[in-house]
Amino acid sequence: MYSTPSLYYNKKSFSKINKHTNTKSTSMGEVKVLGAWGSPFSRRVEMALKLKGVEYEYMEEDLINKSPLLLKHNPVHKKLPVLLHNANPIADSLVILEYIDETWEGPPILPKDPYERSKARFWAKFVDDECLPAMWKACWSSGEEREKAKEEAVELLKFLDSEIKGKKWFGGDNIGIVDIAANFIAYWFGIIAEVVGLVDEVITQEKHPNLCKWIEKYNKCSFVKENVPPKDKLAEKFKDGSPPPPPPLNSAS
Repeated sequence: MYSTPSLYYNKKSFSKINKHTNTKSTSMGEVKVLGAWGSPFSRRVEMALKLKGVEYEYMEEDLINKSPLLLKHNPVHKKLPVLLHNANPIADSLVILEYIDETWEGPPILPKDPYERSKARFWAKFVDDECLPAMWKACWSSGEEREKAKEEAVELLKFLDSEIKGKKWFGGDNIGIVDIAANFIAYWFGIIAEVVGLVDEVITQEKHPNLCKWIEKYNKCSFVKENVPPKDKLAEKFKDGSPPPPPPLNSAS
């Protein structure tokens, strides 16, 4: 998707989507994102920055040959994404999303009401800690282990189906942290399911009608379309015959 290792994003190109003015634009400082083009975790960070209208420099990382910059700024986990704000590193995609929301003005990523905010945190963590591991295992395991993972994923996703019922987005009228965190469920999983033969075996209209409606809306949203990798390129990534390692929580290894 990117022709060079480093891509500079300018908020002006996003003006048609983000109609809010960033009142702290003069204090944005230097913003860089260390990421990987095919990582849903990296894309979360880019989506949040664009939602806020923040200019940033994107730096593509090689997950096999990790750069000294990545190892320097995330020495504990050595994983992506990493946000650098005035050379200060922030790791873990959900932590980064909250940092972005608290640092820059613009459309809120989390609700301002303390109770609603706590609920949003809960469901974002639920996506990462419960749903993603089960869905990933369903994709890349086999036999009895796959069947068990599929059943677990189906049941877990029913909770999200209930949560989104009657809502436009998990964030209410606007995309919020849970919508951003669930990008794997809405986009990545459908592509991987086609590759491994799991279409209509985990997320189904019968068992998850509200979630299916949200997924359809999500993938038709122009803002979302600009913040996910091309489907064909992503599908090719998973067609090499060797399953990727289990995804770390909130990050790409």
